[in-house]
Amino acid sequence: MARGVSVRRARVVSEPLSEYVRWEHEYTVTNVTAGEDVRWLPRRNARDLAVPAVDFWVFDGELVLFHHFSGDGSLMEREYVDDATLAAWCVKGFESVWERATPHGEYKPL
Repeated sequence: MARGVSVRRARVVSEPLSEYVRWEHEYTVTNVTAGEDVRWLPRRNARDLAVPAVDFWVFDGELVLFHHFSGDGSLMEREYVDDATLAAWCVKGFESVWERATPHGEYKPL
């Protein structure tokens, strides 16, 4: 992008998609239009990958933001962890998902 920053998002999803995730998929075009690179990975194809069990973002290779959601999908807590070792593990997990995931424009959900 203009500042040389890239934003990549990988979504590990259960199929068939829930109504909410189906809505997310439909509206991801706005993220893509804004320059974000989004990929999708069905959960059944991630069974051998070591990744955090919660939603997360990694910033500058040191700061991790974990999102903790309730069973109904409501955001309960944002947790920031400044730990380079944990961030490296999260990045490694993300990269393993990214390599296997399907680009948004090619992903056809069940």
